[in-house]
Amino acid sequence: MLISLLLISSTVAAKKLYKYQDQQGRWYFSDKPPATEQKVEVRQLKPAANQRVWLEQSGAKENPGFDAINQYPGPVEISVDWGEHDGVTATPPLPQRFLLEPGRSKNLFTVKAVDQTVSRRFTLQFRYMIGRPLPDYVSTTAYLPPVAPGGRFLVTQAFEGDFSHTDVQNRYAVDIMMPTGTPIHAARGGIVLKVENDFFSGGTEQAFADKANSIHILHEDGSMAVYAHLALEKALVHPGLQVQAGELIAYSGNTGFSSGPHLHFAVQVNRGMELASVPFEFIDADDNTFVPRQGRWLLGINAPP
Repeated sequence: MLISLLLISSTVAAKKLYKYQDQQGRWYFSDKPPATEQKVEVRQLKPAANQRVWLEQSGAKENPGFDAINQYPGPVEISVDWGEHDGVTATPPLPQRFLLEPGRSKNLFTVKAVDQTVSRRFTLQFRYMIGRPLPDYVSTTAYLPPVAPGGRFLVTQAFEGDFSHTDVQNRYAVDIMMPTGTPIHAARGGIVLKVENDFFSGGTEQAFADKANSIHILHEDGSMAVYAHLALEKALVHPGLQVQAGELIAYSGNTGFSSGPHLHFAVQVNRGMELASVPFEFIDADDNTFVPRQGRWLLGINAPP
């Protein structure tokens, strides 16, 4: 019986290459910072895929069961389907979606032969999405502007902006113009779910569309805030860390699909195995809420006690 798995994942991890000479002039290459006083050349290598969710087979080979491992510190939804199958069935039937909490799941499904006397083969394919499914979510929480108290920055693209806020994932996002290296603060407290920290370039070509450094923070109601286009290796948080509203989490940059240094901020939910942005409001120093508009200045405020 042939078993093959296909994974769709977007998590990445990058490395650096260090090139240096010793005192005798011999060249060395390493993926770790060398302990040397000689001049060291550093090259940022392209990030590579880093798998964080996968299926695992358990039980008897003739009647295999499958569970899953979720290494995110929050829930993910996984969709499993046949690649191809001949002479087998699954219980429960495939395709099927499952909600995975962090860690290892219980048995999700079992595959068995329709007829033990004939040959059988199958392949499985699956994909996953961070966050629990929230098809009817509506935001009821006001967010702090994601900048340091006293900071003042211009909203250059708001909800349904015609430059890049035209798809489901970004429709209700805001772009906030700021110099590279500007401190970024959590707009709401939660658990850091995902961090992309290793991308080092940006531009307006489509090749940069999925290459923005970002942080996803999971809130108690299941929504997630995304802070994107962050600076290379400047994230100050890691997955699993609990952060408070107003806490310093990173520094702005110009990575990914970007026409200039800015912060891209959105509130998203898992809707139909797709990240969907949802409308939200910011709060000002007088406790008034407002919908961010293009051309409005955002003023950083202190988090309430």
